[in-house]
Amino acid sequence: MYGAVVLLAAAIGIEVAATALLPRAQGFTDPLWSAAVLAGYGVSIWMLSVVVRSMPVSVAYAIWAGVGTAAVAAAGYLFLDEPMGWLKAGSLALIVLGVVGLKASGTH
Repeated sequence: MYGAVVLLAAAIGIEVAATALLPRAQGFTDPLWSAAVLAGYGVSIWMLSVVVRSMPVSVAYAIWAGVGTAAVAAAGYLFLDEPMGWLKAGSLALIVLGVVGLKASGTH
């Protein structure tokens, strides 16, 4: 199970990196950056498919999507000059809280 958690964390990191590269792909008109984004998404989904062999898909996907969403928002704020207001920060905290709740309910 710990291996699945590590693999899931790596999948999230790769997905976040690929998403952060989307502006460089320029609407998929730049072939190099577009290939990097697509490769990142492909590897991330493949890793997620390996994770669901040992973790319920509902829990794995919720963690992947929720933590990924929060991490992309943080990366946007830290590296892409996107604004972060109280409402946005609070909403992201609620996403993380929901993921923690799902994880807690999915463990035996």
